[in-house]
Amino acid sequence: MTDVNQLVQLGLFDARVPRYTSYPTAPQFSASVAGSDFSNWVKAVRPYTEISLYVHVPFCRRLCWFCACRTQGTSSDAPVIAYVKSLEQELELLRTVLPEGVTLARLHWGGGTPTLMPAAQIRALARKIFEIAPMAKGGEFSVEIDPNEIDEARLDALADVGMNRASIGVQDFDAEIQAIIGRDQSFEITKSTADAIRERGIGSLNADILYGLPEQSNRRISESIQKLLTLNPDRIALYGYAHVPWMARRQQMIPSDTLPRPEERLDLFDTARRLLLWDGYDEIGIDHFARPQDALAKAARAGTLRRNFQGYTDDTSPVLIGLGASSISRFPQGYAQNAPATAQWKKAVEARQFATTRGHVFTPTDHWRGRAIEALMCDFRLSRDELIESYGADPAMLDALIERVVTRFGDFVKRTRDGLFIPHEGQPLTRMIATVFDEYTLSREGHSSAI
Repeated sequence: MTDVNQLVQLGLFDARVPRYTSYPTAPQFSASVAGSDFSNWVKAVRPYTEISLYVHVPFCRRLCWFCACRTQGTSSDAPVIAYVKSLEQELELLRTVLPEGVTLARLHWGGGTPTLMPAAQIRALARKIFEIAPMAKGGEFSVEIDPNEIDEARLDALADVGMNRASIGVQDFDAEIQAIIGRDQSFEITKSTADAIRERGIGSLNADILYGLPEQSNRRISESIQKLLTLNPDRIALYGYAHVPWMARRQQMIPSDTLPRPEERLDLFDTARRLLLWDGYDEIGIDHFARPQDALAKAARAGTLRRNFQGYTDDTSPVLIGLGASSISRFPQGYAQNAPATAQWKKAVEARQFATTRGHVFTPTDHWRGRAIEALMCDFRLSRDELIESYGADPAMLDALIERVVTRFGDFVKRTRDGLFIPHEGQPLTRMIATVFDEYTLSREGHSSAI
């Protein structure tokens, strides 16, 4: 295990840094990007291109206290049904600007809880999407599933419309921890959901689990990981719990004095990591694990792993279009984000206007700095030649940044013939190392713990 004293000296346990699911990160977005930009960027997509589509459903039956996502609670289906109608309107608007022959390499429904949608709405939304852009051959259709909010009819509907990858949020199976974080989800109901997914021929299953939760110990996280392993998920995301009560007010329900110290968080991660490796998973980037035959593991071995708003992905599509309130789209030209408030988004859509309210136009520097950060996050290495020849990096500036990394992080990084490499002992520092290539001002308040 990495020398903790050296990590303390480098400031790992005090740092708050981005997760770098985008570059620049969302706090750098501004109102300089509007609906007209989104429309023009969609029109600029080449005909017959394979793109990715993300659909955001922000509703939950009950709000978990640990969650910092943009969600809202509802006790009835009425707001969900109305929201899906607005999504269908947004899709019709997209149809007017989407070039001919575009297909979907990836389709992801996230939230919130997409499985709050009744079965009829699931079928109607999928039908509308595929009218406008059908799935490409070998395309992946994934859905986030809440085991507390799913039934046979909705699973049948998802299977019938082509879902071929399901993602289940676990967080932790310990009853005391679940009570503290406001997430009541038994192992039995989770297993029942996983079994039902498999029974419908859906061969790919993802699971998310958290470390750094209140009252979490090595024993407790070991027990949760071992229970999770009995479900045999193809991919596991081992995320660090981000306690940001100044941003997510519901987290104020979680007593800060029950949280493990940063050094303990690192130990919790290492405990879970070793169990997953012992069970045959490949380690992917800083916080993902996958069975060797899974597409994510294959991408990691091939050097084609990428990073987006869902974390690590094997999706190499040049365009990601986000629909729904707060969704973010990524184009070669930049990022475009929809209005975060559901009412504001819905008002724009009903007026037949794209709901983009903020975003970022890429600069030439953004391209190579973003690729440098992605390469470090995905492969723990960067290639000087690639950044100069393929992304237009300034050689002198790039060399100065590499020198800064080597000087600051010492033996935790290795200078290579063609750039930089982060060995295993330095990998807990990856997000901190990545910040050296970030030219934007970073605020501690906008980001989570570095470990």
